[in-house]
Amino acid sequence: MNDRSKHRRPATFRLDDPAVTVIDAEDTGKAARGTVQITPEPDAAQLPVPVDAPAVPRRAFGWGTVFWSGVAGMVLLGLGLGVTHFIEDLFARSESLGVLGIAFTAAAASALGVITLRELAALVRLATIEKLHARAASVLLSDDRDESRAILRDLLKIAHEKPRLARARTALIGHADEIIDGADLIKLAERELMTPLDQEARRLVSSAAQRVSIVTAISPRAAIDILFVFVASLRLIRQLARLYGGRPGALGMIRLLRHVIAHLAITGGMAASDSLVQQMLGHGIAAKLSQRLGEGMLNGLLTARLGLAAIDVTRPLPFTALPRPALTDLAKDLLTKRDDEERS
Repeated sequence: MNDRSKHRRPATFRLDDPAVTVIDAEDTGKAARGTVQITPEPDAAQLPVPVDAPAVPRRAFGWGTVFWSGVAGMVLLGLGLGVTHFIEDLFARSESLGVLGIAFTAAAASALGVITLRELAALVRLATIEKLHARAASVLLSDDRDESRAILRDLLKIAHEKPRLARARTALIGHADEIIDGADLIKLAERELMTPLDQEARRLVSSAAQRVSIVTAISPRAAIDILFVFVASLRLIRQLARLYGGRPGALGMIRLLRHVIAHLAITGGMAASDSLVQQMLGHGIAAKLSQRLGEGMLNGLLTARLGLAAIDVTRPLPFTALPRPALTDLAKDLLTKRDDEERS
């Protein structure tokens, strides 16, 4: 209120009264008789708030990076000198052998360059999918409409390579220009694009878990079990990454495997939950299965747990509109298949 209102006697009035007027604080005009002037107070939330600049920690000098860079440089120099001396020895013996050695070296160098470019492109694609996942999670909290449409465009670029998503792409393109909130647009994209991919991902995880369960149950050696589980796990992670748009190479697989293991550590490891144990006991597994079949069942469940973690890592959108695959659902598939095998 302005200063003139301090000398006015208290009175009641309605805000929709024509005699009530709202004026600015800078207006010094005199009020007409019979009118009430109101000066709105400034909103405290709109006042400037001093914000301290965050202290940026100084990055320590990376002696480890210097060491490994020096080692890699020495190895490359040694290889280059070795190849040079080898070609010189070939020329000393015969000119045709020297030319053949140069041709083989050029072919190997060209192949190495192509492989390196492919690995870099695969790493960039995996990093793009990871950033897309983080951006979508941020939009679900902020409800930013412009950012949601940018995420939708990136998703359509990834989905353009999959013919099975043609109908979903057409539906999303039709909704792109509509007035939809940012979080709702992300949920709509998840329902349209991720539904068939999630179904295929669950089938891949279930099939891999069943194969591991059967092979480790009949395998005579523990070393064969370990090797088969490792190969099956790598194959499953690669299939899931390709399903959701990634194209991991050798370096990409190492990165994905590290992220999957880290995700397992964060979400509780590879141990089965109490409800899963109760479900297995409820089916009478301990009484009906032998020790080898029980080990095969456990290996299958661990493979399924690894597959669920790989889905969370390789999926470009977080689970919001669609239910997250549960380990109990995959365990039902294993138990059903095991019961069918026992009856047959």
